[in-house]
Amino acid sequence: MITPMIELLRAAKEGGYAVPAPNIFSLCNMETIFEVAHELKTPLIMGVPGSRDLEAVGYLGKFYEKRYPDAKIAINLDHGGPFEQIITAIHAGFSSVMIDRSSEDFETNIRESAEIVKIAHAVGITVEAELGHVGKADEDTDDERMANLTNKDQAQEFVDRTGVDCLAVAVGTSHGAYKNFNPYIDFQLLGELSELLTIPLVLHGGSGTGDENLSKAVKAGIQKVNIATDLNYAGTDGMTAWLEANKPGLSKKRSDIPGAEKAMKAAYKEMLIHYVGVFGSEGKA
Repeated sequence: MITPMIELLRAAKEGGYAVPAPNIFSLCNMETIFEVAHELKTPLIMGVPGSRDLEAVGYLGKFYEKRYPDAKIAINLDHGGPFEQIITAIHAGFSSVMIDRSSEDFETNIRESAEIVKIAHAVGITVEAELGHVGKADEDTDDERMANLTNKDQAQEFVDRTGVDCLAVAVGTSHGAYKNFNPYIDFQLLGELSELLTIPLVLHGGSGTGDENLSKAVKAGIQKVNIATDLNYAGTDGMTAWLEANKPGLSKKRSDIPGAEKAMKAAYKEMLIHYVGVFGSEGKA
């Protein structure tokens, strides 16, 4: 069942676990998320970048909801950008949207996030926003990362003035593959934010951060962890290995798209199942 994201996160907060939020890269990934939710009885949050066909995702979400009626899934627009993009996701049937104005000044972030909250809440849709800024691990410097951590003195005001349902916090993680610095989480800041705020907290940049760090972050107060790069790399590695083993040669053996896609899906699924275990969400749906 496609579920408002806030319902999944409130249950996670009460139960002391986190809901994995895998990004989708293809229809194949989308089907895998429903399969894993069904097989492991775990809630999952499907993260959909704005670059995807949002209307198609909404339509296919309803299709897979009928095929896997016991799968508890939230469909979330990840890092929602232009106003029109966020409204498209709402019209398409997403159960949550993220408005990302983390690169803007504090007042702009509040004003635009609050505007989306009014619209989304009118139709029962969850809203996620970001305070501080989670940058890119392969582009930013360590100084930039640390300078953009969430300001705990602004956090309560931001939540009160926007009415957001959950907050993505910048506590040291970064998007993508780590290149310029090592994975890091400011657990003291995370603990203070968790104690200060009553709404669920979100961690972006889970890939490459390490199972121990992520498990500790969940215990410190994170209810949703976004995972994209690790799933992407796992899927492409699985496909590459299959193609290497089945490339055309003198024997006239042929590589085929269905076989490559199956290998990609299996590797993506294995990595997603791994993170379900790390976050403790199996059997919680």
